Order: sequence, then C-alpha cells, then structure tokens
Amino acid sequence: MTNATNIKTIPSEEPKRYSRSFWRDALLHILRDRLTMFAITVLVVFTLICTISPIIIENVLELDVNDTNIPDRFKQPGQDGFVFGTDQLGRDQFMRLIYGGRVSLSIAYIASALTIVIGITLGLLAGYYGKAVDDFISWIINTLSAIPPLFLLLIASAIWEPSTEVLIVVLGALGWVGTSRLVRGEVLSLKERDYVLAAKALGASDFRILSSHILPNVVSIVMVTMTIIAGNLILVESGLSYLGVGIQPPTPTWGNMLTDSRSYFVTGVHLVFSPGILIMITVLCFYLVGDGLRDALDPRRYQQ
Repeated sequence: MTNATNIKTIPSEEPKRYSRSFWRDALLHILRDRLTMFAITVLVVFTLICTISPIIIENVLELDVNDTNIPDRFKQPGQDGFVFGTDQLGRDQFMRLIYGGRVSLSIAYIASALTIVIGITLGLLAGYYGKAVDDFISWIINTLSAIPPLFLLLIASAIWEPSTEVLIVVLGALGWVGTSRLVRGEVLSLKERDYVLAAKALGASDFRILSSHILPNVVSIVMVTMTIIAGNLILVESGLSYLGVGIQPPTPTWGNMLTDSRSYFVTGVHLVFSPGILIMITVLCFYLVGDGLRDALDPRRYQQ
C-alpha cells in the first residue's frame, strides 16, 4: 500500500494574466468594432492610394495630370480605357481624383493636427495658470468666435494666393477655438484633483505637471475632436472652392473638381458623382472613426 503522504503533487500552471490598462481596453474595443475598423481601413486605403499613386504616375508612367486632349473630352467611365471617364478638357478623371485626394486629405490631416496643437497648447495654459493668462486667451477665443469664420477665410484668400500650404495654415490658425475651449474646461477640473495637488506638493514643475499629469487625461477627448475636425475641413475646402476662393485649377482637389462639374451635369454627369461620392465617403468615415473613438475612450465603459 502506497503511503499517501509520500506522493508529491505537481502544482498546475496558472494561466498567464495580463494587466489591464485603459488604453489596452480601448484598443481592444476598437478592434472588435467592425464599423469603426471598416472606416479606418477605408481611410488608410484612400491615403495610401493618394500618396503612392502620384509617385508612380509621375516617375514610372511619366504622365502629367494636367495634360489635355480635347478629342477625348466627356468620355464615359470604362470607355476607351478610362476607368472614371474624362473631363471637359479630355483629362483622365481617375488620375485627377487621385491627385485631388492627395490635396484634400493633406488639408484634412495637417490642418486638423495644427488645429489640435494650437488648441491644446492654449487650452492648457489658460486652464492651468488662470488669471491674466486665462483672461487674455479667453478674450482671443471670444473675439474669434464673434467673427464669422467664412468672413476670415475670404479675407485670408484675398490677401494670400489660395495654395495648398496657405489654406492649411489659415484653416489651422482659425479652427482651434473650439478645441481650446474644450481643453480649458477639462484642465480647470483636472488641476484640482488630488494627484495634481500631490505633484505640486512634491515640487514638480509646471511643465512636468502639464505634460505628465494633465495632458494624458485630455488626449482621449482631443483624439475624438480631431477626427471630427478632419471631416469638417474637407467640407470647408469644398465650400471655399464653390465660392471661388479655394485652391484654384489646374491644381485638382475634390472640392474644385465638384465645383467645376456643375456646368456639365448633362454632358458629363460622371464628373459630378465621382468627386461627390468620394467626399461623402471620406467625411462619413472620419465621423464613424470619431464615434468609435468616443465609445472606446469613454471611461464609464470600463468601470467595474
């Protein structure tokens, strides 16, 4: 008979556990959200096509997007090898959509990033320091809010030639007001939290408190705002092109391509639908990504 006391039991291996974090849970939520992932995929595909294809067109195929060929004007999509047809000057509509997307997406990404940087910086300073700093920045915000943005954009377009670079700077310089006001309100609440007061008591500098304790807590809100701003900027560029103060032809953008096509609705209806549908899909995807980020970055979702 075997002595039960001499039997050694081998402890079973416990499954490896991973520590949970807010950002890890948010990432997992986004990966499970099929609609948000679909919107992100569409934006990534559009961005890659509009970034890489012009390099191939110019350096490999040695084609010029602005080359005209009057005999080929108003070709229908799929006719004579033109995937999206041709415009009123016989230019390949597919190539112009690619180049136009590069400009429109550049405005959306860069101008929105510039808007966020300015808005976060001024919002942090106004909310954290208060008093004279807050009064001065709030005065700027209130003054810009009282002036119609379209009026300022028209003045800027009249002073400077409306190129891509100028439009990015102008849109970024005028679009930070809402973001700054949002960040300021969050900072006014965050700077009274116990961990911020403890950091001050330990002698942490203002820069360290702002960068390490306050900024990470407003990033989630700003990320959602940035996607909404990016979609709005594409619509703003289209509206400026409609008014004739946007980026001027022959440089193609989705906005001025849609504006130019209104005169050819009967003879070349495909010229209206292709840039219009691309604008609609892109803006919708930006909004869907923003909605998905809002749900994923909501702290209440992860409360036990």
